[in-house]
Amino acid sequence: MVVKACTKCHRLMEEERCFICDLPSSINWSGLLIIIDPENSDIAKELHITLPGEYALRVR
Repeated sequence: MVVKACTKCHRLMEEERCFICDLPSSINWSGLLIIIDPENSDIAKELHITLPGEYALRVR
């Protein structure tokens, strides 16, 4: 099980392509951010995250 991150939205997943953006994912990521309630999260608003889930802070 290799965790990958979308190169656009930074959402973490195991698939080769992001099911939200339909872009390739990368194994080269760092930093873990878990968003539970994006509507009330200042961090989610700053990073333009609208869906709850696990995200990478940096993706290359």
